[in-house]
Amino acid sequence: MSWLEVLVLGLLQGLTEFLPISSSAHLRIASGAFFGNDPGAAFTAVTQLGTELAVLIYFARDIGRLVVTWFRGLRDRQVRASPDYRLAWLVIVGSVPIVVFGVLFKDQIETVARNLWLVATTLVVFGVLLGLAEHLGTQRRPLDQLTVRDGVLLGFAQALALVPGVSRSGGTITAGLALGLTRPAAVRYSFLLAIPAVVGAGIFQLPDVFEPGGPSGIQMVVATAIAFVVGYAAIAWLLRFVETNTVYVFVAYRIALGVALFAALGIGAVAPI
Repeated sequence: MSWLEVLVLGLLQGLTEFLPISSSAHLRIASGAFFGNDPGAAFTAVTQLGTELAVLIYFARDIGRLVVTWFRGLRDRQVRASPDYRLAWLVIVGSVPIVVFGVLFKDQIETVARNLWLVATTLVVFGVLLGLAEHLGTQRRPLDQLTVRDGVLLGFAQALALVPGVSRSGGTITAGLALGLTRPAAVRYSFLLAIPAVVGAGIFQLPDVFEPGGPSGIQMVVATAIAFVVGYAAIAWLLRFVETNTVYVFVAYRIALGVALFAALGIGAVAPI
């Protein structure tokens, strides 16, 4: 892997991880179109550790409060009635589906799921679904009104992002809006829900990164560091953006990118695998 590819992919990872446009799709497309290869699911998973570190630092107070409340609630019945204790459990419950599916379908995720025809399809289809959720969702429910049913459904929505092009944040934000959450609530829960899954996936796939022909250790460190810095800025921007804006700009972008990818594949400008 060249240093130019490392820099470009690290930047893309940071820019797109938290936006509902699929970071894994962007890494897959950029590598196939400009560098003639596929960086692999392992590269994506490990560079995501940089963006998840950005989440940990940005939401350090929230995360610390949830963790402390959860442990206190295990032994104090009164604490169990608090919104923070319930939210902590919902993050745990919502993380189960992506862990199960990630283990069961690891081989498919790293091979057939990375076909660019499939990526183009998921970009368009889930872009349309995001638009429908924005249009039809009531957007009246704050984060403290999440139920166990919501946590499970949002967990399955996140698990769909194992297929490049779906988008982890896009899947959870779409499901959150469809369930009536406000945009800020859907985005915030999406960030919190990502932490266990992405950190676990990155650690789990660390050994795969250093197979022959892959990036060197220093290249992975640089790509991950870039993803962290850019990702931190992206978090702050997105949280401000959704306070007063719809997500239609991301819908339009997803559909346009998907259509462009279909065209590139159709004329043979980029190989599907």
